[in-house]
Amino acid sequence: MHSHHPPTVSPLCRAAATGTALLLVVGTAAAPASAAPAPADGSTLTVAIAQQVDSFNPFTAQLAVTTNILSHVYDSLVTNDQETSNPAPALAESWETSEDGLTWTFHLRDDVTFSDGEPLTSDDVVWTLTTIMENESAAIANGNYVAGFEEVTAPDEHTVVVELSEPQATMESLTVPIVPRHVWEPIVESEGDAFAEYPADGDALPSVGSGPFVLTSHERGQSITLEANPDHWNGAPGFDNLVFRYYPEKDAAVEALRSGEVSFVYELTAAQADALEETSDIAVNFADGKRFQAFTINPGAVTQDGEEFGDGHPALADRTLRQAIVMAIDNQEIVDKAHGGRATAAGGYIPARYTDFHWSPEGDEAILDFDPDAANAMLDEAGYEMGDDGVRVSPDGDRLELRMHVHQDRPDNVSAGRVIVERLADIGIEVENLTVDPGVLSDALYAAEYDLIFTGWTVNPDPDYVFSIHTCDALPTEPGTMQGDAYFCDEEYDELYADQLQEYDRAARAEIIHDLQRILYEEAVVNVLTYPDIREAYRTDQIQEGTLLPQPAEGGNIWGQDGYWAFWAAQPAEGGAEQAGAGGVSTGMWIGIGAVALVLVAGGAFLLFRRRATAEDRE
Repeated sequence: MHSHHPPTVSPLCRAAATGTALLLVVGTAAAPASAAPAPADGSTLTVAIAQQVDSFNPFTAQLAVTTNILSHVYDSLVTNDQETSNPAPALAESWETSEDGLTWTFHLRDDVTFSDGEPLTSDDVVWTLTTIMENESAAIANGNYVAGFEEVTAPDEHTVVVELSEPQATMESLTVPIVPRHVWEPIVESEGDAFAEYPADGDALPSVGSGPFVLTSHERGQSITLEANPDHWNGAPGFDNLVFRYYPEKDAAVEALRSGEVSFVYELTAAQADALEETSDIAVNFADGKRFQAFTINPGAVTQDGEEFGDGHPALADRTLRQAIVMAIDNQEIVDKAHGGRATAAGGYIPARYTDFHWSPEGDEAILDFDPDAANAMLDEAGYEMGDDGVRVSPDGDRLELRMHVHQDRPDNVSAGRVIVERLADIGIEVENLTVDPGVLSDALYAAEYDLIFTGWTVNPDPDYVFSIHTCDALPTEPGTMQGDAYFCDEEYDELYADQLQEYDRAARAEIIHDLQRILYEEAVVNVLTYPDIREAYRTDQIQEGTLLPQPAEGGNIWGQDGYWAFWAAQPAEGGAEQAGAGGVSTGMWIGIGAVALVLVAGGAFLLFRRRATAEDRE
């Protein structure tokens, strides 16, 4: 999936939400009409989440929260090892490739069954991959994985053969969820063109998979419940139930952890993590960041056909101005002020955790290092005259007043936004700091009605996806259908992207990926600020210490793994977690919901959430 791989979108267009209305009510929330149902008897591991799922359809789900959850419900052909994060067997226990790299043969385990008791065979794998190849709606989440597939066949019940049109370096990263054909084929046929919107309100919750847990219930805005699959081929999970409970306010989630209402909380602020370190019965895990914090600049939005749209500031089409903006910002200042020092100042697009693929500008390449004096000199030379009010005017007479959209639900972004406002003022740029709800930010992104906008992505061990979203093919087919977070299109970049995808030699591929990052850096449309450390905490009186396995083993994270290792391996603490967090919706949760209540009207709700969710929420 895609919180272990990035919520992948193929070079096919993102489906737009249709037929759905969303009413945003601001005020005090009334008491819930009904509490979330308690899970079945047995031990329960409860995880606090803030993000609404976009869809439980594994063909279309892209948000980090959803792909994390679905990675526990559906197995894939291959996975990533818990100790090293390297490619590892999953449904395929082995594989080999032909000398020319165009034929890949996967040998499946013969002991895998779906949660309804039906065996998983090569027919299910072939049908899943072929459906993604042939159905545009089914390719929304994972189409990039099959873009070079010519044919997928099954010589026998436990062998899958993939024929490629050209070498494809992501073949050992096929973390595509494999679904039961007998369940999903009738759905695909009955839904037709509406498949991208499945399941909509009123549809049955898809629950049959081969993973270590079974999806059993979803109460929107309250909780998602998974129950252990005792017959999983890799062994039964340690907990009987895995519950994801909504806490829109992070402070409320932390208080729920303190009180024992939840077992695990992730994406802590530096202050929250430091405070929890001093709390009894709570352990804090600090991990190397696999995500980057960034902002993109609107260079002028166009569709793939060249149609201009949106209202980005026209001067931002000038690379000199974009570069000056980057040079005015001190990433280390953002590390210190926005992350309390618990982050790394960024250079390239790929976090330093991925040593092979990470690139950082050095020497003559470091043309955009923090240097406000040089930035001012560049703008002077380019004809951006300083006004009497301290704000520059472009050569075309446009005052450099820019809008900046910032996620109000991410304290590190809010703090970073304040820093950026101050620093850009130093070079004569006035910034309107729009700290807004993620849905408002997302709408501005898709409509291209912004100038600067915050974003962020979790990067997979194989970084192909986060580069694919900046190809020309990822531009929207029509306004509102963009796949990434920047209206970027560059011929040299596209050629390099195609080259890295065909390169099987890891070192040679890494060099190409370094060049991709150099282009993004120099063009200054996608501007990376920091690699935030991962900060997460859990209750040691509910989860036995040493069983919540991080990935990788050294310096690794618990939430957002490339696989299901942590929650599958976790064991209840002795006498501590029989019903932890099973008692319905907490007071703290409803206090958090009180500020913003979401009311869904009509069908297609999942698609609306997918469209309104921003790249910051994805992998």
